[in-house]
Amino acid sequence: MSVTTTTHINFRGRAKEALDFYASVFGGDVVIATYADIHQVDDPAQADSVAWGQVRTSDGFRIMAYDVQTAKPFDHGQNSFYVALSGTAADEIQRYWDGLADGATVLVPLAPAAFAPLYGMLTDCFDVTWIVDVPAVP
Repeated sequence: MSVTTTTHINFRGRAKEALDFYASVFGGDVVIATYADIHQVDDPAQADSVAWGQVRTSDGFRIMAYDVQTAKPFDHGQNSFYVALSGTAADEIQRYWDGLADGATVLVPLAPAAFAPLYGMLTDCFDVTWIVDVPAVP
């Protein structure tokens, strides 16, 4: 079993540009899934925006980013990042989710998603938003 945390930076329309920049600085590969790729286009203008993206290097560096949906409020000064908790064992991730959910506001229930075996999002009792998942590609 393995668990990691990753900085997940939120943008409005600049996630691809940011991920490309971080790849130029740290190396590694950029992996992106657009809203069109995951079949969750609520606003046609955002179809090619980043729904899930990361830069990952062979030495362990990882940073994630996405473009906040246009239907959601976005203030770069207030919700510019998430903490992403990823693990390889569903039972371990469920245990962490259950702990974080105490007093939290669940934004997306922990469940299978189009892009991951398990995915959920909550804002904990300290107003920190967590993305919790078992990724399809560890």
